[in-house]
Amino acid sequence: MKKLAILITHPIQYYVPLFKHLSKNCNLKVFYTWGEKGAQAKYDPGFAKTILWDLPLLDGYAYEFLTNTAKDPGSHHYRGIINPDLIVKLNSFHPDAILIYGWAYQSHLSAMRHFKGKTQIWFRGDSTLMNDKLGFKKVLRKLFLKWVYLHVNKAFYVGRANKAYFNEFGLKKNQLIFAPHAIDNVRFAKDMTKEANELRASLQIKGNEFLILFAGKLEPQKNPMLLLQAFIELNLPGVHLLFVGNGILEKSLKSEVENKGSTMLSMKSQVHFMDFQNQSQIPVVYQACDLLCLPSKRETWGLVTNEAMASGKAVLISDRVGCSEDLVKNEQNGYIFANDEISDLKDKLVLLLANKSQLKKMGEKSYAIIKNWSIEIQSAAILKELNL
Repeated sequence: MKKLAILITHPIQYYVPLFKHLSKNCNLKVFYTWGEKGAQAKYDPGFAKTILWDLPLLDGYAYEFLTNTAKDPGSHHYRGIINPDLIVKLNSFHPDAILIYGWAYQSHLSAMRHFKGKTQIWFRGDSTLMNDKLGFKKVLRKLFLKWVYLHVNKAFYVGRANKAYFNEFGLKKNQLIFAPHAIDNVRFAKDMTKEANELRASLQIKGNEFLILFAGKLEPQKNPMLLLQAFIELNLPGVHLLFVGNGILEKSLKSEVENKGSTMLSMKSQVHFMDFQNQSQIPVVYQACDLLCLPSKRETWGLVTNEAMASGKAVLISDRVGCSEDLVKNEQNGYIFANDEISDLKDKLVLLLANKSQLKKMGEKSYAIIKNWSIEIQSAAILKELNL
């Protein structure tokens, strides 16, 4: 059985199902470069709170925490990952290939440079050319990234926008393998109707009423204020909006609802807020809604879209969300709207909220589409290359 080493900063809830699947079909070892602290509860500035995922992230596969000697350890900057024993540890495993998640850390880039020409270097990332820099900085960035990717034998791209990014920075067709960005579809598809109905009832949302969901960090990049403004301006009866998450814009969003509630008496009862929901509870939230809206100004992929689709829901996302051209089929499972254009967002909301049965059919189409974006298919793509 061939050996695959994976280099990644810390356990991430989206990737662990893949590691478990790979470990059943190859000799896998995951090297966590942040060190043991990377698996502990940590403060997330986007959510403005300390997060500890409530799913087991270290079961079902082999792993090792590397010693990290960085003065300010973490995945938030280049010098936050420094592993003096990285090369020795990788050599002792004797991998047939090393799959590296992200190059922008001292140790990750060092490994790419050291093993070039000695061991197959594979790469995984979801960057796109959206919001690309202009002018001289763009030229410098392109030269640098072309140098970085010279160290890569193969890259597993997550979707069309990511493939275009790798093409731009020098990777050739025969180096690019499609391995779809995926979540644990089965966990989100598990029937939680009872819990979902209880959540709707607690928010006083009737069965025939609509619920629009925003799930994520309440921060400018994700543009939740645009969605709130569109919702307020439309002022549709029988439609509710639920923000799930925390962040820097939380106070502003709540203040806006409070202010509008003084003149639009129904507004306070139609807009709801829930704190950050952990992994065991978030499928209930998706199944309680009728429509997910992700209005981000910048989003490399947007895995909440996968989660909503696996939960059988229609989706409405901006054209700056990386997954838009892969997962959203206009008029079939939702719509894509023009980034930061409130008029287009309102038009699409009106179309989606015109007919509840049609919206449900869109959700069923979402579920059919997302079946082709699974952990199993992603794993198969990696294993195929490993066993060549």
